[in-house]
Amino acid sequence: MSTLVRWNPMREASDLFNEFDRVFESPRYRARWGMPMRTNDVVGSWSLALDVAEKGDAFIVKASLPGINPEDLNVTLEDNVLTVQGEVREDDDIEEETYHIRERRFGSFSRSLRFPVPVNANEIEAAYENGVLTLTVPKAEEVKPKRIEIKTA
Repeated sequence: MSTLVRWNPMREASDLFNEFDRVFESPRYRARWGMPMRTNDVVGSWSLALDVAEKGDAFIVKASLPGINPEDLNVTLEDNVLTVQGEVREDDDIEEETYHIRERRFGSFSRSLRFPVPVNANEIEAAYENGVLTLTVPKAEEVKPKRIEIKTA
């Protein structure tokens, strides 16, 4: 007896796109073209999602990090590249572990981003409130717009 399956015209396209993703995200392809390795290529690590906005003379970077102690975070800026690193530890308070659902991520994470213009490392402000890390990263003076005065003779 055969089973009748509804034909989905987008299935073949979806399969093709999934194959492209698999090839182009492989470590071998990324290394060949000089692309950085993704942090989630490493077992036990995951990539931090960021929001980056430009507001006037600064960039605002936000990361959701609920339940993380701010003292366990490491934020650095080197060569105009901002890096946020940390680790989420597993709960030790459950002795007889019988999980029915376990979706939270554990392990180390690291996320780096390069700013499109030079920034002022000495004036970066960091705040952690309600599980959200907010970084205010001012642009360097040389990239801020300057008004040029026109002299008349």
